[in-house]
Amino acid sequence: MTSKERVLRALNHKEPDRVPVDFGGTAVTGIHVEIVAALRDHYGLAKRPVKVHEPYQMLGLIEDDLQRALGLDVEGVFAAETMFGYANEAWKPWRLDSGLEVLVSGHMEMARDANGDTLVFPKGDRTVPPSGRMPKGGFFFDTIVRQEPIVEDKLDVEDNLEEFGPISDAHLEYFDRATAAAAATGRAVIATFGGLAFGDIALVPGPFMTRPRGIRDIEEWYVSTLTRPTYVHAIFERQTEIALANLEKLRARVGDRVQAVFVCGTDFGTQLSTFCSVPTFRSLYVPYYRRINDWIHAHTGWKTFKHSCGAIRTLIPSIIEAGFDILNPVQCSAAGMDAARLKADFGADLVFWGGGIDTQKTLMFGTPGDVRDEVRRRVEIFGRGGGFVFNAVHNIQGNVPVRNVTAMFDALAELHA
Repeated sequence: MTSKERVLRALNHKEPDRVPVDFGGTAVTGIHVEIVAALRDHYGLAKRPVKVHEPYQMLGLIEDDLQRALGLDVEGVFAAETMFGYANEAWKPWRLDSGLEVLVSGHMEMARDANGDTLVFPKGDRTVPPSGRMPKGGFFFDTIVRQEPIVEDKLDVEDNLEEFGPISDAHLEYFDRATAAAAATGRAVIATFGGLAFGDIALVPGPFMTRPRGIRDIEEWYVSTLTRPTYVHAIFERQTEIALANLEKLRARVGDRVQAVFVCGTDFGTQLSTFCSVPTFRSLYVPYYRRINDWIHAHTGWKTFKHSCGAIRTLIPSIIEAGFDILNPVQCSAAGMDAARLKADFGADLVFWGGGIDTQKTLMFGTPGDVRDEVRRRVEIFGRGGGFVFNAVHNIQGNVPVRNVTAMFDALAELHA
């Protein structure tokens, strides 16, 4: 099978010739730039600096030669601008604290503070406060919350809608070119168009905005879902209207080049439970997810992708009812998220995109043998009957032993032999 055929069979709950594999297709299925560079060395590929295509999490671009070496089946199309609000272009060198030289967007502007931390400026604008911080010796950026004092009677829904609006002609042209190039690889295409996530806490603080207004503090946002539900509903309602209009324009430009679309990365789980109750999830989120997913299914052949970490088993029936086709990252180490039970109970309705290896324990602290054993078990469980795209439980971080990452890919190659 071709990569595209393989992924399509899995997405349609049919068993392909082998389990399809994704690394690098989305911002939650990627590999840290340190590990991408190490993998290039391991496979003897051309020596050149790796591009940091997602600077917030410092994910490295997995280019075609490494994709082929790893046996990847998915090509990602990313938003037109990064999490810090600029396009990836005019690449320039930057040396990490580890000494690794990488490439970043020419628009990325950074500074060091007195502690040696790296600060990054939204839209590369040094005239405004920084929106991200990477601690000295760290591996990725944390958002700097820039919440203005809230005056209750002056809260304006439009302030929390500033980042949502009609898609520009320039961004439509970008997605036209990007999806055409992705489809030409022969891999299945997953696209992140943006604007579809409701209350994603990575986006609420607006690290891509120069002067975010409205409710932008993480704690304040979570409190607001209980104390200001009318305000939050008004944001989601208007966001849905804007998103549906943009999807119509996007469908007209990209058509069937796309097989899956990243809809939402809002996390709802902790290690042991959920951030909200089932009734709250059903009343506050499901109606808007349903409208987005229903439109996509009625007008396209795209499958819809929902990301949520944590112990979300109690929410999965509602996620299915909301119309999602795909669940990621499938955190099997969280409470109630046993792989075999998830497959038995929800495998007929959901494609599990992830769950292939535990990144918190096994990949980080296990032996290569432990990694191989877990990969084999997860492929056996999730791969049976289709409905599975192999990926780790979230991004592979920069301090993971490379021998364990290569053991993961070796195990996949052995299973596919």
